[in-house]
Amino acid sequence: MQCSWKAVLLLALASIAIQYTAIRTFTAKSFHTCPGLAEAGLAERLCEEGPTFAYNLSRKTHILILATTRSGSSFVGQLFNQHLDVFYLFEPLYHVQNTLIPRFTQGKSPADRRVMLGASRDLLRSLYDCDLYFLENYIKPPPVNHTTDRIFRRGASRVLCSRPVCDPPGPADLVLEEGDCVRKCGLLNLTVAAEACRERSHVAIKTVRVPEVNDLRALVEDPRLNLKVIQLVRDPRGILASRSETFRDTYRLWRLWYGTGRKPYNLDVTQLTTVCEDFSNSVSTGLTRPAWLKGKYMLVRYEDLARNPMKKTEEIYGFLGIPLDSHVARWIQNNTRGDPTLGKHKYGTVRNSAATAEKWRFRLSYDIVAFAQNACQQVLAQLGYRMARSEEELKNPSVSLVEERDFRPFS
Repeated sequence: MQCSWKAVLLLALASIAIQYTAIRTFTAKSFHTCPGLAEAGLAERLCEEGPTFAYNLSRKTHILILATTRSGSSFVGQLFNQHLDVFYLFEPLYHVQNTLIPRFTQGKSPADRRVMLGASRDLLRSLYDCDLYFLENYIKPPPVNHTTDRIFRRGASRVLCSRPVCDPPGPADLVLEEGDCVRKCGLLNLTVAAEACRERSHVAIKTVRVPEVNDLRALVEDPRLNLKVIQLVRDPRGILASRSETFRDTYRLWRLWYGTGRKPYNLDVTQLTTVCEDFSNSVSTGLTRPAWLKGKYMLVRYEDLARNPMKKTEEIYGFLGIPLDSHVARWIQNNTRGDPTLGKHKYGTVRNSAATAEKWRFRLSYDIVAFAQNACQQVLAQLGYRMARSEEELKNPSVSLVEERDFRPFS
């Protein structure tokens, strides 16, 4: 009888051990529900196949730079790209957008937006897990043997342009400039890139393709991630001036208004108002400090970073709990006091940052500024941007239109 009791106990213990192992195996796998792919009618081949990677057992710090176009996001991205222990990716969600938008038949409908955001969240979750194979769902033409030359702006990522991911001729510590990377590195091997990702302690991703921080809640609350969001904002008037100069065809009517003094009847005002609405919705969420953002959210104004780049960068790294790399400090010193002629490339990061912060004031007419101030008054007040009450005040550089505000991280 006693032997029978012992046998039952041993069988029970063995069963528990087997179940525990199964549960650990399941939860340690990279978990992809792929709703974006399914709703868009794409094959889900990589949701099921490809390698599985241990989820965030090491508690890596995952960083998302949440921004909009021409807000200084490329500059902020470099603050992480230059860190030797950070795996940085520049706009990987471009591939989602490029794949899904042609499939949408209803334009920018709420349903299309949900599909786009669902696919974007799935891809971000995979990339933070160093599962770069999942990206292949959105690369056209599809990679062959996990190699491709179609990664958007590969050269903007230091890791993807240096050894072992890229093996160019030259010294062992050679890091190629963006244009040289594309020419000299050849095909990107996603397997090798994933290994480089796993060797680093942190993953940082920049995106201008997620409208609001609320769209990231599922990722922020995901227990498998240690995600922290850096929301970068900029004076919408400055964004409008920068976009008008950079995207000359798209913003042609704004430039026509500036040149003629007359507002075109068919001006697309949503090119301005969408930015303000997204900023206002997102910032309203961040500043109310909901529990799900505690320790996860930091608001950064581009103007504060431009005026005091080292101080603000130290604050950002302090919030993240990551030591500031000497390479980052050196990059800041070399790229915030530079010759402005070196920063002519539309995505360049070499500039006199302090002089750039309010340069927009001399690139817009007062009529356009007054229109922007009326359309965006709520978010201007939220973020501490002063109204220009006259042409004279607008063009007076001794009067700053940026209030002193201390947007402390929510911790």
